[in-house]
Amino acid sequence: MLSKRLKSVRKTKGLTQEELAKRVKTTKGTISNYENGHSTPSNEMLKDLADALDTTTDYLLGRTNKIDGSSLQSEGEFNDPDLQIAFRDAADFSEETKQQAIDFIKYLKEKEKNRSKDKDKNF
Repeated sequence: MLSKRLKSVRKTKGLTQEELAKRVKTTKGTISNYENGHSTPSNEMLKDLADALDTTTDYLLGRTNKIDGSSLQSEGEFNDPDLQIAFRDAADFSEETKQQAIDFIKYLKEKEKNRSKDKDKNF
């Protein structure tokens, strides 16, 4: 769980292994080992990784589906049944497909934001 979530959050934040390593004062190889499940970070390093990625240790360890303290990541927190189904289905996606879904959601969010701006201009 830790290895997959660490890699996923790092990629979502647009960081390379080397960039993350610099933030937590370690090496790219160490980050690679964590992400591949070859080694496990110490408790102190786990805290540093969570801080550097703006997430929580509980999320990285799989104890919660909230990527941070304020976001709505857990399926129980979505009021829309269709979103609950989509979220549950997405849990089985490969890491690559999950990243594509995240990128698409970001695209849609930006599109909605621009639509709102255009709508405000017309009033």
